[in-house]
Amino acid sequence: MPITGPAARDVTLEGDKQAVTMLNDRVLVRVPPSEGERRSRAGIVIPATAHVAKRLAWASVAAVGPHVRTVKVDDTVLFNPEECFEVEVQGDEFFILRERDIHALAAERLGGGTGLYL
Repeated sequence: MPITGPAARDVTLEGDKQAVTMLNDRVLVRVPPSEGERRSRAGIVIPATAHVAKRLAWASVAAVGPHVRTVKVDDTVLFNPEECFEVEVQGDEFFILRERDIHALAAERLGGGTGLYL
């Protein structure tokens, strides 16, 4: 998915469709397909619709709004899927959340860190 626009804030997909620009402190993330269906250690398939209490998910950042300070495009963030909105953009599933709803950030550019391990 090519990212275009000033400071990589717009999302455009192949074709002649319109670009999507995030506003304010909003972050657009794409959850990898592996986050849907899971397998237990015993090999039992757990469907994506099964309710797991307070399970956080990792996702890749696709676009950010102009007031987002710490998150950049292509970072990986940890968030609660129950606290955000799900949206379909040109056939792809995304989540929209606020920067303050992100619990953790994993990125190559964060070399030093806090010394804590996730």
